[in-house]
Amino acid sequence: MRSFRKELWFLLPSRRGYVNITDQVRECVRESQVREGLVLVNAMHITASVFINDDESGLHHDYDEWLEKLAPHEPVSAYWHNRTGEDNADAHMKRQVMGREVVVAITEGRLDFGPWEQIFYGEFDGRRKKRVLVKIIGE
Repeated sequence: MRSFRKELWFLLPSRRGYVNITDQVRECVRESQVREGLVLVNAMHITASVFINDDESGLHHDYDEWLEKLAPHEPVSAYWHNRTGEDNADAHMKRQVMGREVVVAITEGRLDFGPWEQIFYGEFDGRRKKRVLVKIIGE
């Protein structure tokens, strides 16, 4: 069995954003030389997310609107977590909803997706460098 590990780094200039990382994960699969196995992709920060969905800008806008309704950034004083001097309690909650990680099958050396599926990095407290772990196991 093969094992492969790589970190992807992101620095988004805005507080929130979404980055399609499918091609970067595909490159990791290629580098790993795994033909049959699994790839785990997970955000290594508690205010960021990795998720699978469609790459459609309207959907990303809808996510932003929906998440802001669920966990609005302001007023920052509404969150006990922010009493520690931080202002990112909402980002922790948004990450909880969007998820920490995805697992995708690798079949014949390729990501085995359903129609329209893509892998995204979701940022909810940006403007600083964060990483995503790609871990691949298989044969």
